[in-house]
Amino acid sequence: MLLSEVFLPEFMNCDLKGCTKDEVFEEMVDQFCLISKKNIKKEVIAALQEREARMSTGVQHGIAIPHGKTAVIDGVFGILGVSKQGVDYGSLDGKRVHLILMILAPPVEAGTHLHILQQMANFLRKPSFYTDVVNAKDGETVYAFLKSYEDLELDAGKSSRPST
Repeated sequence: MLLSEVFLPEFMNCDLKGCTKDEVFEEMVDQFCLISKKNIKKEVIAALQEREARMSTGVQHGIAIPHGKTAVIDGVFGILGVSKQGVDYGSLDGKRVHLILMILAPPVEAGTHLHILQQMANFLRKPSFYTDVVNAKDGETVYAFLKSYEDLELDAGKSSRPST
């Protein structure tokens, strides 16, 4: 599964208003529930908070990757949020978070969930990806960046394979 199949433009918010982790979770999950027409906010927030209680998903350099597994989700979904002012997230490096990449999945999709996390880690190693996304004006622009980075990764993977 590709990131562009998980992080769809309609699930992207380039102007988060929340100032705390909980406010941003509410804002992002509200958007997900509204767009997907699912009344599962309480269960999704609980899954995110349960994971967050073990260790902050605010990794480093202004990035957080909250994720949760719950049976009320019927596939793997990505919700992307950008906060211009930064979120007091309790990150491992103590810095405010500007890019939030949320992943929601059912427990039966644990392998796909892990694969998506690995793909995101690859993209986030590129400082230009973070800069491009944080400076984007809307979800369509972010999605275009995501697709272009993904296409570069796919092309690089093809060219590094021996020809048969």
